[in-house]
Amino acid sequence: MSVEQRSASRAGKGAGEGSGLKKIVAASMVGTVVEWYEFFLYATAATLVFGKYFFPSTGNELDGIIQAFITYAVGFVARPLGGIVFGQIGDKLGRKPTLQLTIVIVGVSTFLMGCLPGFMEIGYWAPAMLVALRFIQGFALGGEWGGAVLLVAEHSPNKSRGFWSSWPQAAVPVGNLLATLVLFVMSTTLSSEAFLGWGWRVAFWLSAVIVFVGYYIRTHVTEAPIFLEAKAQVEESKAISYGVGEVIRKYPKGILQAMGLRFAENIMYYLVVSFAIVYLKSVHKYDTSSLLLALLIAHVIHFLVIPQVGRLVDSWGRKPVYLIGAIAGATWPFFAFPMFDTKNAVIIVLAVTIGLCLHAFMYAGQPAIMSELFPTRMRYSGVSLGSQVTSIFAGSLAPLLATQWLKDTGSWVPTAIYLVVACAITVVAVVSLKETKGIALQDVDQADAIRHGLTTASASKG
Repeated sequence: MSVEQRSASRAGKGAGEGSGLKKIVAASMVGTVVEWYEFFLYATAATLVFGKYFFPSTGNELDGIIQAFITYAVGFVARPLGGIVFGQIGDKLGRKPTLQLTIVIVGVSTFLMGCLPGFMEIGYWAPAMLVALRFIQGFALGGEWGGAVLLVAEHSPNKSRGFWSSWPQAAVPVGNLLATLVLFVMSTTLSSEAFLGWGWRVAFWLSAVIVFVGYYIRTHVTEAPIFLEAKAQVEESKAISYGVGEVIRKYPKGILQAMGLRFAENIMYYLVVSFAIVYLKSVHKYDTSSLLLALLIAHVIHFLVIPQVGRLVDSWGRKPVYLIGAIAGATWPFFAFPMFDTKNAVIIVLAVTIGLCLHAFMYAGQPAIMSELFPTRMRYSGVSLGSQVTSIFAGSLAPLLATQWLKDTGSWVPTAIYLVVACAITVVAVVSLKETKGIALQDVDQADAIRHGLTTASASKG
């Protein structure tokens, strides 16, 4: 029996849809909640606190926010490097140890951010240290996403991979929800002086507690059988390679397709959750607590919607669902910003919520689609590289560019055009894909073996 056949016989059963798979989903989600709590905490704090605390005053509130968003972008620059390094580690040693390492690194760097003195105390050393810790945080997060979603995708049944692998995606709004909730509580119970002075630090320090929870749960998961088979195959045959270099050589199209899928989704998300705050606060002087409450409500709905869209990915197909998100997402700013201009709380919540729901149509199916683009021996590297490189040109720049355009023109229209172009790029990427609904990951490995002449080496183990 060949490796592919034996892999199919084992991984076809996978963890099933019972308690084993649910445990793996929980482990993936908890760690992802922790890490994205910390990452999005920075995004929210950059908008509300860091511009004033870590940078000199220029007399224009938007200047401080722009400077804070530049440090925010540093984390995105670091993410592809983390994706390369941890992708290589994850393809060689396993998904589990890699995820345990990334969660500790993110937790320590975030805790230390809460300990930093401000510009008034140490001058430009304050933003310098903030940038350094932000880089470390982003570096670790670059390896987190790929491992978390693959841990679930590789255990999931073929017919419901879209649904199960959407749960780690749903953990992202939960992490964002927790970050927003903590800041909301602090901003409503403390005076503005106390919140800017020390209240924001508490949210960062809380990472020390939740990191222990996430790390502990991740110690109790197992690797997927299909990965163990691929790992054994690589170890026994020198003709078979793995990791970043191999995926760049053998699957450049898959990497570009993954980048295209990520482009509009990543831009849209940060426009909805970051730039919307900037717009409402700077243009309409909207109350901070009210803004955070609006995001709280939207994040809850986003969490509930993502798994349901995951079900659609399994029933309708990967491509139709993604196309709905990309095309409909392009329309969002044209009705959302006029809704913001009403300054009506209910309408503002509705605008943000609709944006996140449209985003879910792109976001929910990403793990299934991307895991089906690459064979097991290089899947971690391919998924991490394709998703994280995009963040440099997408999510990191989106709030920064939008804020700069707002400062220069006083209008949201340039930002709307920007999102339309991004969605057009993603539509092209989706159209270029093959529909892979229900495909077995063993078939992806088999096709890779045949394509690159590895069948003989594989069969030698049978």
